[in-house]
Amino acid sequence: MTDTGKMNKLKDYLIGDKFFYRRVLWIVLPIIIQNTITNVVSLLDNVMVGRVGTLEMSAVAIVNQLLFVFNLCVFGGLSGAGIFATQFAGAKDDDGVRHCFRLKLFICGAILLISLLIFGIFPKQLISLYLAENTSPADAAATIGFGLDYIRVMSIGIIPFAVSMVYSSSLREVGETKLPMYASISAIFVNLLFNYLLIFGALGFPKLGVVGAAIATTLSRFVEMFVVVVFTHKRRGEFKFIKSVYRNFHVPKSLCAGVFKKGTPVLLNELLWSMGVAFYLQCYSVRGLQVVAAANIASTVNNLFNVVLISAGSAVAIMVGQCLGANEIENAKKTVWRLMVATILSCVLVGLVLAALSGVLPHIYNTEAEVKALATTFMQIIAFMMPFAAFTHNSYFTLRSGGKTLITFFFDSGFMWLISAPLAFVLANYTSISIELLYFSVLSLDFIKCIIGFFLVKKGVWISNIVNE
Repeated sequence: MTDTGKMNKLKDYLIGDKFFYRRVLWIVLPIIIQNTITNVVSLLDNVMVGRVGTLEMSAVAIVNQLLFVFNLCVFGGLSGAGIFATQFAGAKDDDGVRHCFRLKLFICGAILLISLLIFGIFPKQLISLYLAENTSPADAAATIGFGLDYIRVMSIGIIPFAVSMVYSSSLREVGETKLPMYASISAIFVNLLFNYLLIFGALGFPKLGVVGAAIATTLSRFVEMFVVVVFTHKRRGEFKFIKSVYRNFHVPKSLCAGVFKKGTPVLLNELLWSMGVAFYLQCYSVRGLQVVAAANIASTVNNLFNVVLISAGSAVAIMVGQCLGANEIENAKKTVWRLMVATILSCVLVGLVLAALSGVLPHIYNTEAEVKALATTFMQIIAFMMPFAAFTHNSYFTLRSGGKTLITFFFDSGFMWLISAPLAFVLANYTSISIELLYFSVLSLDFIKCIIGFFLVKKGVWISNIVNE
């Protein structure tokens, strides 16, 4: 092959045609809109609680970090069945998608029961893990009190959240991203309205502070569940997998075995990864509640700017998974690299915007100058690392799309607990380096993950049609 031929082939792998990008936008745009609005409201929610006080904001940040573990366990639990459902959708097998939906209900029910028991029995002990030794007894007692009030109400909200996740994930796997977006938008506006009414006691409503924030979020999750469930069943002619889904709960043993084999590493990965993120915050908290507050601000803002990265992962899971299910292997390879390039370039631009606004955004919070300064630095670090995070994120979803869940386990949470978490623990507890350098040191390990991800994706270890194995 001539040099020109090689260049044309490389260009074909890295850059798609108009049809390709139209399809990407068709899938991704509703997810971006949904995630953007969700994170804008989350930011406003965070700001509202922050205006009540730093201790209240720290308490909510701690509990939300604990709930984040539950959220990712649900995501991980559903992902195993979701890998099969996406490939069944690519093969036009409605019965296969229906069986996966039923299996998701069982998985979510088990995770929900375990989580409710943990949050019901050990809330005080879990919150206390994030309080530094030098925290004053009064501040510690107040933070624990706010956290307990918040988690009691939020525990109710995890029930409709789990149901919504079963429906929304199944819809996305068959290529429907708009209905989950509409359901989420409905919930978001309910959340925003009742946050204003209940946190501050506006328009005659009681002033409930952090409890008001929890009630608003829980109420919004019931609204989201109602919208997505009702309209999915109303459109059962379009979403054929939902027809007669509750007539029985039969799931073929072979599918259960396959989902267990492929899904267990994903569930463990999401559990350990979310625990790792919570562990990072616990390491940072050794340096004081101000660091917890600053990390919470940076994380909340980062979630807003990360919508492109997160949505790109969904595009990889859907588009590559359906290609593999339809045995379009060459198309799957091109899709992976085209999405990789598009995501990295997008994240370079998003990172530049985040860096430019990093000195402004913390000032919308009613908190100490030290917290604002730390949050600014954390955001600048996140902005710099964003293109590298985009590469590792897409690599993860590429590996997972072909059912290579054991590899994704070691690539993601294995790397975190063997390398990143020990580094964070040692630097936080046995050195006197600044919190800013500690934060950068942990995030910069994505450089190593990029190299590993590149070789795994390029080698093609992810290529597999699991529904025909």
